[in-house]
Amino acid sequence: MDAVPPSSPALVLNADYRPLSYFPLSLVPWQDAVKAVFLDRVNVVCEYDRVIHSPSLEIRLPSVISLKQFVRTARTPAFTRFNVFLRDRFTCQYCGQRFPTHDLTFDHVVPRSWGGRTTWANVVTACGACNLRKSNRTPRAASMPLRQPPHVPSHHMLQEIGRAFPPNYLHESWRDYLYWDSELDPW
Repeated sequence: MDAVPPSSPALVLNADYRPLSYFPLSLVPWQDAVKAVFLDRVNVVCEYDRVIHSPSLEIRLPSVISLKQFVRTARTPAFTRFNVFLRDRFTCQYCGQRFPTHDLTFDHVVPRSWGGRTTWANVVTACGACNLRKSNRTPRAASMPLRQPPHVPSHHMLQEIGRAFPPNYLHESWRDYLYWDSELDPW
């Protein structure tokens, strides 16, 4: 097959034509998309203008694919640093300011040295300055009330929040399947 730039991922939709994930956006490399097409696991919804060739076949690269079988999402999302940031909307739960991910930290509401665990119910997003100021104390002891108490988010909740944070690049063919909370360009 011809060499194809790796920058031709396919957006993966569930059988209901919704993305499997908004944040991170459910994308697969073009090679995996083509393989899924040949294994008859997906439907091709949209294609790129790019074409790949084999000795006996020519195929346009899929830009949007949908699964043939509906995949149920987990009820409780994975507890990851990024998902905590997403739940808290990339906002320090002490000062209320939004930060890029590299300026955010985990904060244990009940410090680990006091028996606090690293769970959804005890971890919040904090900026470095607030985390340092709170130190090894509870929010009450540090006189730093939380903007929102920590909680276990649903998968749906994280998906909805993720829609407000679109990735830097969206291919035109994906836009009809993504419902970002931004104003549409007038025509």
